[in-house]
Amino acid sequence: MSQIDIVIDNMTFTAEKGSLLIDLLIKHDLKVPYFCYHEALGADGNCRMCMVEIEGQKRPQIACDTLIKEEMVVRTKGENIDGVRRDILELELINHPIDCPVCDQAGECKLQDFYMDYGLYESNIKQSDKVHHRKHIDLGSSVILDQERCVLCARCTRFTSDITKTHELGIIGRGDHACVSTMPGKKLDNPYAMNIVDLCPVGALTSKDFRFQQRVWFLTSSPSICHGCAKGCNIFIDHNREKYKDETIYRFRPRENQQVNGFFICDEGRLSYKKLQDNRQLDMILNGKSCEEAEALEAYRNLLEAGSGKIVILADANLYTEELEMIQIYAQKLGATLSSPMVSDLDDAFADEWLKSSQRASNAKAIEKLGIMTDLPDEKIALLINFNHPNTVSIDAERVISFRTNQQKEPADLILPLAVFSESSGTLTNEDGIEQYCPKVITRNDPAPTVIEWMIRCQEEVE
Repeated sequence: MSQIDIVIDNMTFTAEKGSLLIDLLIKHDLKVPYFCYHEALGADGNCRMCMVEIEGQKRPQIACDTLIKEEMVVRTKGENIDGVRRDILELELINHPIDCPVCDQAGECKLQDFYMDYGLYESNIKQSDKVHHRKHIDLGSSVILDQERCVLCARCTRFTSDITKTHELGIIGRGDHACVSTMPGKKLDNPYAMNIVDLCPVGALTSKDFRFQQRVWFLTSSPSICHGCAKGCNIFIDHNREKYKDETIYRFRPRENQQVNGFFICDEGRLSYKKLQDNRQLDMILNGKSCEEAEALEAYRNLLEAGSGKIVILADANLYTEELEMIQIYAQKLGATLSSPMVSDLDDAFADEWLKSSQRASNAKAIEKLGIMTDLPDEKIALLINFNHPNTVSIDAERVISFRTNQQKEPADLILPLAVFSESSGTLTNEDGIEQYCPKVITRNDPAPTVIEWMIRCQEEVE
């Protein structure tokens, strides 16, 4: 395609000839309302909200189905086009329930936003005259449907037909009685189903997991990387610290990265935030009893001195590259064998051809690049130092020092709490070799040390 110049609101922009006008508007943050269009789903043209004026056209045109041509002059605002959008919006709102105060989408609802931009009128329909549909329908896959709130943008149905190709959802009925539904007796059932909650521009589709947990205007959204597998999907971590409480994560949402995950994430990765908070290892444990840090570091030194035989260090392949490098240097200093066994990280049943990798370790590629062994030790060892690796059952060790993010059944002489990935920062390399930085998001009231912080303290103790 050739590059051409077009004029939008008296400003000149360069675009690909034949590309969609709405993509150009979105790219340059030129405000135009829309419900049905989405970059991953393409044009549908059913909501009619993205109307713009084009010189030479008798009537306004929808931007999502208008191809860019030479010498095109476009107006996205003005009294005439605002009036058209206002009329279309009134049609969308005719049967919409007035339940914004209890709607989970309040605060991030496009219908609310567009009403504030173009509406602000009294309804011509009494609440008692509105057409009512079914509410609180459990579609399956942790998704709840409220048919009354639906604006029939068809994003959800197009996702199941065009993206997952599972075809669970469709629009049934005609006119005011049209609604999104599944086939009778069928459930929404695919590993990416919760993406329709993000796609829904209103409160028709909500997450059973997040439903009524937190108002979105209290949440802080921070960029991060999912640690569920080696794909390295980009996410937002939505979190909040309520008064007198610890900072809490309420949900993961997909963050666009066209090199990695596009606009979506799998449901298992989306719900993996729970592992960052549930069953956490927060106490230092020496011989089965809680202890203070000074006592724990003294015990660490004594265990090192007693481990006069072979020392093995295990490193979880979900640790950041910077942490793995520091552990590698530490292992060389101790004369220890460093390994990161991958047997427990391979899961062919989890994998698919899209965003789910059979390699469940998020930084397995870094293990490979650093040349760290991936075999389990098969001989008796004097001391095992484990940095959160989950597979230690088959290892025969006289003494064990275990750094853990979460509580485990495996016993250890000394257990030290470890920060989860959201409480630390570092670099991950996904299965395609793409390096991605993951910033620190959560600061607990009583934070667990990171791997690097423990390494510094332990080396000081040894020296």
